[in-house]
Amino acid sequence: MSVRIALVGNPNCGKTTMFNELTGSSQYVGNWPGVTVEKKEGKLKGHKDIFVVDLPGIYSLSPYTLEEVITRNFLIGERPDVIINLVDATNIERNLYLTTQLAEIGIPVVVSLNMIDIIRKNGDEINLKILKERLGCEIVETSAIKGTGLDEVIKKAVSASHKPAVKPPRIFSDKVERALTRIESILRGSVPEDRLRWFSIKLFERDEMVLKELELSAADMELVEEFIVKCEEFFEDTSESIIINERYEYITGIVKESIKKKTSNMTVSDRIDLVLTDRWLALPLFVAIMWAVYYISITSIGSFVTEWTNNTLLGEIITGNVQAWLEAAGTADWLVSLIIEGIIGGVGAVLGFVPQLVVLFFLLSILEDCGYMARIAFIMDRIFRKFGLSGKSFIPMLIASGCGVPGIMASRTIESEKDRRMTIIVTTFIPCGAKLPVIALIGGVRFPQNTWVAPSIYFLGICAIVISGIILKKTRLFTGETSPFVMELPQYHIPGLKSVAMHVWERISSFVVKAGTVIFLACGTIWFLSNFGWDMRQVTAEGSILASLGKVIAPLFAPLGFGDWKPVVATISGLIAKENIVGTLGVLFGGASGAVGDASVTASIGMAFTKVSAYSFIVFNMLCAPCFAAIGAIKREMGGLKWTFLAIGYQTALAYVVSFVIYQLGSVYFLGKPLGVGAYFAFLAVLSVLWLLIRKGSGEKVAKDPAKAEREVLL
Repeated sequence: MSVRIALVGNPNCGKTTMFNELTGSSQYVGNWPGVTVEKKEGKLKGHKDIFVVDLPGIYSLSPYTLEEVITRNFLIGERPDVIINLVDATNIERNLYLTTQLAEIGIPVVVSLNMIDIIRKNGDEINLKILKERLGCEIVETSAIKGTGLDEVIKKAVSASHKPAVKPPRIFSDKVERALTRIESILRGSVPEDRLRWFSIKLFERDEMVLKELELSAADMELVEEFIVKCEEFFEDTSESIIINERYEYITGIVKESIKKKTSNMTVSDRIDLVLTDRWLALPLFVAIMWAVYYISITSIGSFVTEWTNNTLLGEIITGNVQAWLEAAGTADWLVSLIIEGIIGGVGAVLGFVPQLVVLFFLLSILEDCGYMARIAFIMDRIFRKFGLSGKSFIPMLIASGCGVPGIMASRTIESEKDRRMTIIVTTFIPCGAKLPVIALIGGVRFPQNTWVAPSIYFLGICAIVISGIILKKTRLFTGETSPFVMELPQYHIPGLKSVAMHVWERISSFVVKAGTVIFLACGTIWFLSNFGWDMRQVTAEGSILASLGKVIAPLFAPLGFGDWKPVVATISGLIAKENIVGTLGVLFGGASGAVGDASVTASIGMAFTKVSAYSFIVFNMLCAPCFAAIGAIKREMGGLKWTFLAIGYQTALAYVVSFVIYQLGSVYFLGKPLGVGAYFAFLAVLSVLWLLIRKGSGEKVAKDPAKAEREVLL
């Protein structure tokens, strides 16, 4: 008989870490709340009949955000056999609030007292006997990150799954308990007996989801409301607040009885935060740290390894040997060209930047795992809040630095639908891993030894987010109060090598797999279209099918500085996958060498750009519509095509305007070109953006009827 175990707990309590340890999976783990936004299921290692489900973190069974609804619906609707409730032992009082609710839903619960190693390190003591007696369930001390206690917690969970759930303790005052008993008598027979108390409590709280599910008659609802109102009058408070307060009174009593904390002065984390989250130092330190990350990954260590990979490994060893072998075998010229220029030149151009990506992801994973990136969300909240966003919006952006798709999905943690949609629109402005090869290639060709290029693109993305926040928040679709942002900062700790390696492997493996599949096919297609004419005869690139198509749309990009058909085609191919831009450039400029690292190839690419147009090219491809996979995620999360087109339309328009201004004004300032029509239009664009930033919003009108305003704009 199979057993289904659900891992449930507050955000950032170690659920996904435990899930990975139990199942051998490699789900993404972040040292901040809100990383898991959908349920993941896997088999327990060594068992075919025990399934483990990792659920998004929740604080209570009254959900406010989309990912909390997923957890609540799974527990109430799908009913796992047993719950492992992960409780952060370093913040036990807050975590036990959820535990008391889980005990009421009629499913056996085993408490995993996680991060127990930190408790012991701090010298604190927890009396498990008292805790077990008061909560009425089994308790196991665990450390998911170290893998300790996991066998025992699984053993107790499997054992508990074959027994009926323990009757939940009566934790409320006599007045409230009497009201709940009366509500239970009304509900008895219409809901399962093991969930009777939970439904009664939720009905007492006037939980909207439960009210819809129960569909009580008007007479029954009138009786229930009478019991609730009497309690509210007695306590002079709302029913929901009464339940919350009495839960915490019960929990406070448990904590006082069972936990003895060692009196200590300021912790190491507190001392570090005095500097890293300082009002004046936080932002300059963040800029310095990110500059160092990009300097190490793109200019110094990463650049050295990438140059060897491109020039020696791909350029000399692989390309040279493969070409010699093909020619010795008497292979047809067109097939040699396909393999050398199309496959090796395209796919190799992308894979050549893997060393830089490894270094970048390694450094970012260290910053994430040690707890620093969680502070950045706190720091950015101060800035974002002034411009219509909150620090909660920065969490998806941090995740998007690896890949835009999970970053977009992470927007589910935002309660406000308007703020969530606005976050989805701007999330991909942060350069993802697939965009790094574009920055590295074009930046390396036109800005050698200039360490400012990559960090400037990162911070330009943040500036685009801020500007978008101001502009969009003043429109009828997005006006309203900014979502509140409350976040408990995790303690700093030394990153685990296994965790960091898993992060790097997860990101790099997906990059390599994409290069071997999507990019492989795309580069083969690009080679064919750039080597054959409409009559299917092999021709030069300028007379090819691709050139004829590219030249049709190239004039649209001429005001941005890259009106030649080759970079334009590369830009369009980026919709398939952003790293495909590099692959396409490798095919179109590769010639016989087939390697981006070859001096003649980089020289050819460099000749297609001035320094200003090169920067404009990078900026456009960083800010414009993302790849098809991310667009698909936008459609799923936005909930319709109209919102999707609005998102990608805004992204592309902003990218065009920013690149246009950079090229037109940059050419005048840096290249000494005379003022022309383009420069005047660029000045006009800057003035228009400034007007959008300072103009008064239309919030007052929309606040009266937001639904109507939304329909007017979308229909």
